[in-house]
Amino acid sequence: MELSRRLSLIKPSATLQVTEKATALRARGVDLIDLGAGEPDFDTPEAIKNAAAEAMRAGQTKYTPVGGTDALKTAIVTKLQRDNGFVYAKNEVLATCGGKHALFLAFQALFGDGDEVIVPAPYWVSYTDMLLLAGAAPRVVRTQEAHNFRLTPAELEQAITPRTKAIILNSPSNPTGVAYDEAELRPLVEIIARHNLIVISDDVYEMMVYGEFRLGHVLRIRPELRDRTLIVNSVSKTYAMTGWRIGYSAGPANVIEAMSTLQGQMTSNPSSIAQAAAVQALAGSQDAVPLMIREFEKRALFMVERLRTIPGVRCPQPQGAFYVFPNVSAYLNRWASRREASRPKTGDELAAYLIETAHVAVVGGSDFGYPEHIRISYANSMANLERGMDRVETALKKLG
Repeated sequence: MELSRRLSLIKPSATLQVTEKATALRARGVDLIDLGAGEPDFDTPEAIKNAAAEAMRAGQTKYTPVGGTDALKTAIVTKLQRDNGFVYAKNEVLATCGGKHALFLAFQALFGDGDEVIVPAPYWVSYTDMLLLAGAAPRVVRTQEAHNFRLTPAELEQAITPRTKAIILNSPSNPTGVAYDEAELRPLVEIIARHNLIVISDDVYEMMVYGEFRLGHVLRIRPELRDRTLIVNSVSKTYAMTGWRIGYSAGPANVIEAMSTLQGQMTSNPSSIAQAAAVQALAGSQDAVPLMIREFEKRALFMVERLRTIPGVRCPQPQGAFYVFPNVSAYLNRWASRREASRPKTGDELAAYLIETAHVAVVGGSDFGYPEHIRISYANSMANLERGMDRVETALKKLG
């Protein structure tokens, strides 16, 4: 059968491809260390799992309203006010089949042919493909390693054209873990307000910040931008619930209604059982969250220190999430001679080399917008991180 033309616009997710390859190698009995996974290595807290079991026993196994149960919408509203100080009504929030689905719905609802959307790079791999599927034009702005991959006001101002409709803000970032405090975010917000841009605020990693760092948010700086801001979040990372597939959005009622209409024709409601679990996650005890974050912070410090001991590797310090995004250009040769033809030319080729020779899975940087980098997840035990980094260093030394 001939496939739709729209399939030519996109490619498979690089991160999911690495996960699939890692799974296949493990199935063959390979002692693989997975530093590519974009999910916490912790188990979902017991209270959340118990809530799902209780929902099943209570017969909550039927269709729910498309945008989520009343209980889940109440929990989302509660969370936003408790953690963020944002007040939303239940008709201004929507439960979705994961945070990725929330973004997909948002892009379909808000953007059309030719609309430009600013995407600061490095960016999460799915932003640009999902924008292309909506007919929009991703306006990728390549931030500088020297600025710790933070978008500067000058870069933002220069990127805006008469066709620019929106900007995506992801802080802390996947893949860098870099985040904006209020002072860094404020000048960007002033430009956004002056140009009347829509803000897609991807807050999936908002709870995963380290030490004394205080995360800025567009709506705390300029609350009057509420009618032009869409918050996207999920329970996946904060509560180690990636497989439960519950995301949510908060924004203007007309946008939420449009997203709900789209969801009704795509997936209907999210899983009723997973919704019950998400109610417990968002509205129940939050005690497990800081424990997980403290462990990630220890690992982040270890990973950056360890990477910086490898000659030629540069690595910015993350403020949150659970990734590092080292520059590995010292081990690449994009203009390799025939004699050096086997040496990796990009971070993607280096990632392939590491999984095959060192049995360590990482993700190449090309689909994040930076082919001279790799993304390493430290969502793994400290013992595996130590073993994995020993293997990576040994493999890199072989490249000379």
